[in-house]
Amino acid sequence: MTTNGKIPFLDLIAPHAELKEELCEIFAAALKTGGFVGGPMVEGFERDFAQFCGAQHCVGVSSGTDALRFALMAAGLKQGSVAVTVPNTFIATAEAITQAGGIPDFVDIDERTYNMDVTKLQEYLESQCSVSEEGKLISKRSNRPVTAIVPVHLYGQMADMDAILELAEQYRLIVVEDACQAHGAEYFSRKQNRWLQAGSMGRAGAFSFYPGKNLGACGEGGAITTNDSKLADTCKMIRDHGQAKKYYHDIEGYNGRLDAIQTGILSVKLKHLPRWNAQRRERAAEYNRLFAASEAGVQPPYEPSWSRAVYHLYVVRTGDREGMMAHLGKAGIGTGIHYPIPLHRQRAYESLGYKVGDFPVTEKIASQIVSLPMFPQLTAEQQERVAAEISRFEQERVIQAARV
Repeated sequence: MTTNGKIPFLDLIAPHAELKEELCEIFAAALKTGGFVGGPMVEGFERDFAQFCGAQHCVGVSSGTDALRFALMAAGLKQGSVAVTVPNTFIATAEAITQAGGIPDFVDIDERTYNMDVTKLQEYLESQCSVSEEGKLISKRSNRPVTAIVPVHLYGQMADMDAILELAEQYRLIVVEDACQAHGAEYFSRKQNRWLQAGSMGRAGAFSFYPGKNLGACGEGGAITTNDSKLADTCKMIRDHGQAKKYYHDIEGYNGRLDAIQTGILSVKLKHLPRWNAQRRERAAEYNRLFAASEAGVQPPYEPSWSRAVYHLYVVRTGDREGMMAHLGKAGIGTGIHYPIPLHRQRAYESLGYKVGDFPVTEKIASQIVSLPMFPQLTAEQQERVAAEISRFEQERVIQAARV
């Protein structure tokens, strides 16, 4: 949806206008039954989303952060132990680790996919860890046991899960997927010789249903997927004050339930998600074609042969981000940055002791990446205008540089 010729970075109006009647029916049904927390709506969505992800179980929770936090707790992240993840992600990834009682250790990212660099992960496990007399892997940085790996399927693209899982098995580590941006993304497992869905490969997967996600609620929401029935049962208790049944609290838990109305809305949208994801892939292919045919001067996303990305974001790299964003803004084109400050440089994590230069790939791309408009209803004409404006900006930049 455009306003006065502007192209928004994200359009949350068009899909809801398209589904307005179905969505209003969900609210009306909740009013009639009084079922606002738990019940058939929640259970129906959990069943359908588990099937969509190729997992045996799904547990709806109140946010993607809670999904990752609860999954880590249920999977066995020990108090004071280390979970390895990447610094190029939203802070919720690290928050979930620390709020589950763990400590994040970071490894750098692959410069093409922007996801966890498996070579760097292997180097971390081999050279930045030692093995205790009890056979436990110990982080030299914190002198704490390493328990888990949290790969992030960033921007809707899968991390290299076969290699990550192989290292996890070798070092007896838990793998919990941060799939909060990867609803429906697929990975071709060379080991299993088949395509697998995000959230179905690790011990558990965590999803966010924040409104701007590929599958977004009309508010907050999240889900845990897993093939482990015991882990699913534990997550159900954690989300509901530790209750095995009403007023019988086996553990201390949280209030992290997913509302029935939100699950009803998500159930309606889930039926359209494959089509929306296909449209996102088409829009990404069109951007790729436009940039290849022009002198836009930007580096488009890289999609490995083993990945079917769902393009939650379409992220390019440029030599003059601020200039390009300013130019596009004047032309009425929305943009974003995901993410401008890596986690190891955030004030919130100063106590971890990382410094500038520790993760050179992350630091380099953090100063170059720009997220362009990407949503299923984006038109080819709008994309042509985005590409034309970027090309115009680059040409002007070349001319100005020649004058200096």
